Amino acid sequence: MEVLDYSKELSVIEGRPALREIDEIISKPLNTKPDKKYFIALLVTLSMVGIGAISLGLSFYYGTGLWGNNNPVGWGLPIVNFVFWVGIGHAGTLISAILFLLRQKWRNGIARFAEGMTIFAVMTAGIFPLIHVGRPWLAGYLFPYPNQHSIWVNFTSPLLWDVFAVSTYFTVSFIFWFVGLIPDFATLRDQTTNKIKKVIYSVTSLGWRHSNRHWQHYEMVYLILAGFATPLVLSVHTIVSFDFAVSIMPGWHTTIFPPYFVAGAVFSGFAMVQNVLIFIRKIFNYEHIITLDTLEKMNKVILFTSMLVGYAYGMEFFIAWYSGVQVEQFTFINRAFGPYSWAYWIMVSCNVLFPQLFWIKKIRRTIPFMFVIAVLVNVGMWFERFVITVTSLSRDYLPSSWAYYKPTLVDAGILIGSFGFFFTFILLFTKTMPVVSIAEVKAVAEGSQPSHGEH
Repeated sequence: MEVLDYSKELSVIEGRPALREIDEIISKPLNTKPDKKYFIALLVTLSMVGIGAISLGLSFYYGTGLWGNNNPVGWGLPIVNFVFWVGIGHAGTLISAILFLLRQKWRNGIARFAEGMTIFAVMTAGIFPLIHVGRPWLAGYLFPYPNQHSIWVNFTSPLLWDVFAVSTYFTVSFIFWFVGLIPDFATLRDQTTNKIKKVIYSVTSLGWRHSNRHWQHYEMVYLILAGFATPLVLSVHTIVSFDFAVSIMPGWHTTIFPPYFVAGAVFSGFAMVQNVLIFIRKIFNYEHIITLDTLEKMNKVILFTSMLVGYAYGMEFFIAWYSGVQVEQFTFINRAFGPYSWAYWIMVSCNVLFPQLFWIKKIRRTIPFMFVIAVLVNVGMWFERFVITVTSLSRDYLPSSWAYYKPTLVDAGILIGSFGFFFTFILLFTKTMPVVSIAEVKAVAEGSQPSHGEH
């Protein structure tokens, strides 16, 4: 009989740690007091939140005239930031759901953090529709419910589709994230001696007892949620792209936007996950759990999606030329060589050219190189949303109404505040919940799988 060799299959974790050791390593950040560096980082992110809060306060008091929006650029940085943060939130569901369905074990060390990042990115994205509604206290009217005025929302508006798509995506992602945490909460409940923590973990673990019956129900529910969440990766950013694609604005009215936006969202999301995980694995000594092989696989996904995005850039120019529509042709020539050409070539360089360095294995496996390239990817993806939004609006059908859009300090303050909001939640997450799934990492550790000798 053939003897099964689990050594290659279980090489996801380096060093072959014992199951008890995995529990202690992953739960250690939760059982130790934060050091000075943590509080300094938290102070920096909260300061960024403060800048954003002041900018929003000024906007609510004096009005949106403090922004750089003008006529014809009625959509400025708020819609750019909204699309950017929704894109950041895509990698979590991709890593957790799609790679889980494909049985890719390298996801186990990074899935929990990616899921958490999805929640925080979508929360950050949700701020911006409230802002650019103009009257955020009336945002409840965006949800269709039978109110006393018998006034219903405009179901044909793609902005309303965003409400349905993003809220559904957030709800499913949150449930998927929480269900994955239940076995880990039970493990932490059994470990802790602190009475308050024990009560909290007892409530959040929902009576989990590590029984065979519990594991059967858990695996079934997790599989169903993964299957349900997978189409959302495609649907949510497809709906977001319809904000642009269903209009008649030159440069927006194209059928390539849905797949183009989905590829770009996965592209930027993976880059952000990789950036933060580099710090997480170093600070918490997770190098043997979040391995260099795992980071290399993420870099390969970034390289692949970079080529998809580059293909979309080329096809936009081809479609504009092939259509024979002069306005469409002018729009793309204007993007590349007009007043916003600086933004366009930053976008192309960061999204298409620099990621090609990942073809070199040494760069793909060197932390400083991969970190810098992923940072440039997110810079490029932000500029992509800026180029799409601003260049089409600034020069529309009437040359007499053309205007140059310049973001103001208030716009910059809101953007800084969004990053502070996101990273504050990341920091709080690292000290309150396990950022790596204890149950999933133990499932691929040595000794976790049954071995029957020659059978």
